[in-house]
Amino acid sequence: MSDVTTPRDPVDRPAGVRETAERLAEGMRRSVLAFPLTAFGPDGEFAPAEFDAYLDHQLAADPGALFVACGTGEFFNLGVEEYERIVTAAVRRAAGRLPVVAGTGYGTPLAVEFARAAQRAGADALLLLPPYLIRSPQEGLRAHVEAVAAATGLPLIVYQRDNVTFAPETLAELARVPTVIGLKDGHSDLDRVQRLVRAAPEGFLFFNGAPTAELQARAYAATGVPAYSSAVHAFAPEIAGAFFRALGEGDDATVDGLLDGFYIPWVRLRDKGTGYPVSLVKAAARIRAKEIGADVGPVRSPLAEPAPEHLEEARELIRTGLSLVAR
Repeated sequence: MSDVTTPRDPVDRPAGVRETAERLAEGMRRSVLAFPLTAFGPDGEFAPAEFDAYLDHQLAADPGALFVACGTGEFFNLGVEEYERIVTAAVRRAAGRLPVVAGTGYGTPLAVEFARAAQRAGADALLLLPPYLIRSPQEGLRAHVEAVAAATGLPLIVYQRDNVTFAPETLAELARVPTVIGLKDGHSDLDRVQRLVRAAPEGFLFFNGAPTAELQARAYAATGVPAYSSAVHAFAPEIAGAFFRALGEGDDATVDGLLDGFYIPWVRLRDKGTGYPVSLVKAAARIRAKEIGADVGPVRSPLAEPAPEHLEEARELIRTGLSLVAR
């Protein structure tokens, strides 16, 4: 029998890594992936009580996994000490009911420091956000991922968007690292996604991480990647959950109704301002503070709050989306 492996051959992973990957895979089949906001008080400091209440609302919607302190959670605005407090709070609130994945990133030394803080906090896995600023050659990206993977032994999902694009050959190599278990795609280049899927080993996880992933959900599913993260879940899990269920059940009327009545207008609004993929989502959560039972507060600079007229548009769109779900 030959010792030569092919890209599709399964990888021999440590038992704990394999268990977490299986839990994540089950969660991706069952529901959307939640990327919660980080709650700040009026003084801009982390607000643990509001964060706990907000997480309870997120968890009540039964997402497939909780990706905390990632892009929507303003990872780029967090210091290491408060980051560890935030991840600790999420792990405590989740109480083992679903996997908690913590964001990490920047250059290699800082990504390693955040990864170790996530491990101390009890995170189940890591999402490696793109490195700061630069476009890296494939060998540099590979070395970066390998260094972060080696720092903790936690399962690691890599994230390609903006300045990071993995070649299929690079992903094939990284996917054979025992702790590298998946890829989040934010480019929406479906030709490349298909090639990456074919290059990866059996059981490797993929999910659609476009800014409003629902718009591309059907197209991604056609490439073999039905799982996706939902920014809308951060402020309206009722809408996000209804869309996911309708998509899975082949309920085209509900999918099309939500796309036309809510999601496409939401993307048009999101594109009206810089930083809106985070700041508009956080403003929407504040609009729904009473229903959510928590006020997540403002964004931190260098982000800024949306324009008042855009907040009114957001309010109307949320009302429309909820009424579509109620029907």
